[in-house]
Formats: sequence, structure tokens, C-alpha cells
Amino acid sequence: MEFQSPLKLYLLLCLSILLLSSSQAQARRVKYCDRKQNYAVKVSGVDILPDPVVRGKPATFKISASTGEAISGGKLIIEVSYFGVHVHTETRDLCEEVSCPVAAGNFEIAHTQTLPSFTPPGSYTLKMTMEDVNDEQLSCISFNFKIGFGSSLSDD
Repeated sequence: MEFQSPLKLYLLLCLSILLLSSSQAQARRVKYCDRKQNYAVKVSGVDILPDPVVRGKPATFKISASTGEAISGGKLIIEVSYFGVHVHTETRDLCEEVSCPVAAGNFEIAHTQTLPSFTPPGSYTLKMTMEDVNDEQLSCISFNFKIGFGSSLSDD
């Protein structure tokens, strides 16, 4: 009976660690660019791993979304701001980030990128606009993320 109490404590500790680590991977809330717009693609959240992002290390952004109609292709326009100042824009082929055609229903857009080790730590805002092959806007969202102080330079 003496071992049950330490065993229970150990299991409780393990469960707590799992819950804490999984809370870092919870989907963060997004804001639509135009709240009055009825976008064809609805975004339910974004997972960022690791969170906060570590400079010089791969970071994965997973966007959970759904659509009522199939999407044959298109593009993602990604704009990043640092404390409100625009610092980066890139355009990605939608079919490089998700298998096309995208069937009606739930889908996930996943993008992994390694930020340079000289990227300043702090608060960033990412705005993502999704357009179809005819340049019609399917969705537009923004969300905040942080870049921590870690760097691949300190790991060498």
C-alpha cells in the first residue's frame, strides 16, 4: 500500500505535464479580416508548433478550415507584421500546402518554415488571404503569434 500513493502522485504528475504540453498546441483564435463578409472557407483555428516559435528552428502552422464547395486550386497570400509594422509578404500555391482538389468539408492547411536566426523576438501578426484560381477571395484571417529568444546559434 505504501507504493500506491507515490504511484498515484507520479501518474497525476505525468497527466499534468501532458495536459500542459497539449495546451500549447491548442488552436488559437483567428479574426476574419471583414466580419461582415460570408467567406466560402471558414477557419476554426490555428495550431502553431512550437509555440512560441523558435528562431532558426522549423515552425509549423496548421490552419483548420472547412468549405461547402470543392476548391480546385488557388493561392495563399501571407503578410507578417512585427508590432504593427509590415515586415514580410509571400504568395504560396494552395496546392503546395494542401492536397488539391480540396473536397467540400473539413480540411487542414499545413506549412512548415524555418525563420532565420536573426529574426527579432517579439509579437507578430500573420494575415492570410486565400484566393481561388479566379482570384476570388475565399477567406481572409489574421492571428497573433510570438517568436521566442531561442536560436540555432546557441545550439551550435
